[in-house]
Amino acid sequence: MATFSWARPAPLEITRQLPASQRIYLISDLHLGDGSRSDSFLGKDKELIALLERVREEGAHLVIAGDAIDFYQAFTMSRVLRAHARLIGELARMAERGGVTYIWGNHDYDIALFRDVLRFEVCSTLRIGDDVIVSHGHQYDPFIGPTVDQVHISTFVHHLVERALDSWIRLPLENFYTGPGRAAFWVFHKFALVILGLHAVAAKLGFPGALAGARRAIWYWSQNQIGDPGCLLRGVQDFLPATDYRWLVAGHSHLPGKVELTPGQFYVNTGSWTYNSAQYAMWDGAEFIVRDWISGRVYDDAAYRPLIDSPLNDMGVLEWWRENYLGWFRFRAGEARQQHTTAVGLPEHTRL
Repeated sequence: MATFSWARPAPLEITRQLPASQRIYLISDLHLGDGSRSDSFLGKDKELIALLERVREEGAHLVIAGDAIDFYQAFTMSRVLRAHARLIGELARMAERGGVTYIWGNHDYDIALFRDVLRFEVCSTLRIGDDVIVSHGHQYDPFIGPTVDQVHISTFVHHLVERALDSWIRLPLENFYTGPGRAAFWVFHKFALVILGLHAVAAKLGFPGALAGARRAIWYWSQNQIGDPGCLLRGVQDFLPATDYRWLVAGHSHLPGKVELTPGQFYVNTGSWTYNSAQYAMWDGAEFIVRDWISGRVYDDAAYRPLIDSPLNDMGVLEWWRENYLGWFRFRAGEARQQHTTAVGLPEHTRL
């Protein structure tokens, strides 16, 4: 098989099949970096190795649904190896026994490492029996999915800025309520005002399609902020009902959960291992459960029901701003989250 690169006009499509009778653990979005402060995996190597031991003890199969290594943060594989040598060694040993399937994601611009060095079985899509389809999930992201190769450049720049400022600039703002993040949101609001104002003028002059790319970026930012990271739920809602699958499993958005979208059809998100998360999904032959390995918390549809049931999922950045901006780079959602975090003693960057 040729080395894979997102720079190619037609990325490889490889589908792998696993039997539905087998117990399967699924994780995604580890984003292993160089072990520094800007490595969002936050040193949970021992915890993930413990999960691998559970998989081995049960004779189960491990699926990593993309974005295992964050090359944009670490720059080189040697830095990742130095920071996470034991963990990567354990994964390689598990793979030698045929126990690891890797589904490449939008951060995985070359599969040679996973296929030739770590000896993972690699694919773009995994089917479990006849009823389950698994992918990384960026395919359902309306912004990243069609432009993966271009997004690589912006992701690299984003990581450089975070490293230079020694601070997170991420969404949703309330989970990453940092000075640079608040300033970035303030600047973005001014950008949105200008773009939307110019578009209104252009539309009156007979050019309703003006600034379409910039307006789409504003919409995408807004949807990520109000609770649908990567707008993945919308994409899944469009895709799943048109298929015969009972289960669609993905990562990418870092938002764990299990929700019934239509009668008998479920969306499962594996969450991530970034920041204080340690989430995984487990297939027992008939059903999925989504859980956090460290806390034991079970994830249901709590994070997804508001997106399905509430009219807020059409809120724009200007509406969000009017409800949340308190002046002096302070935001209602962030201040409330900060007070809650302090009151109950939660660590920073704890995702919902």
